Amino acid sequence: MASLSAEDIVKLFEGDERARKRLAELLVAEPDVRLAIINAVIRDVATKHDIERLRDEFRRELGERLEGLRRELDSKLEELRKEFNARIEGLQKEFNARLGGVEARLEELDKRIDALDRRIDALDKRIDALDKRIDALDKRIDELGKRLDFIARVTLALAGSVLAALVAALVK
Repeated sequence: MASLSAEDIVKLFEGDERARKRLAELLVAEPDVRLAIINAVIRDVATKHDIERLRDEFRRELGERLEGLRRELDSKLEELRKEFNARIEGLQKEFNARLGGVEARLEELDKRIDALDRRIDALDKRIDALDKRIDALDKRIDELGKRLDFIARVTLALAGSVLAALVAALVK
């Protein structure tokens, strides 16, 4: 019979599931071996204390991470606030500058409108004065027309009487 090494025996057990089960049953049936296996397993099993310790450590690490994230978030929020405020301030300055320009233009337009109103008022007064002069000239023309009519009648009467006197002088 050939001698088998421990390595060969392990390989044989790996290949034969039924033999592995049988070996496990034989080992567990021995009280000393069973106790050794239980002690080895118990060392790997987490106890309630281990779980509480891990929970506390997890909470502490989570709290530290959350606090770090909170500080980082607060820092970024503050940066964003500053940037936002700077942008708003810039927009306000630009708006105020443009508004100042618009106000200046409105004032200029108001002045121009006031000047145009004064000129229109002056033109209205001049037109009223011209209307009065035209009315006065119409009256004078009417008077001159009446005078010319009178002069024409007088001239016609004088011409008629001069002609009558001439005719009477000729006839005599």
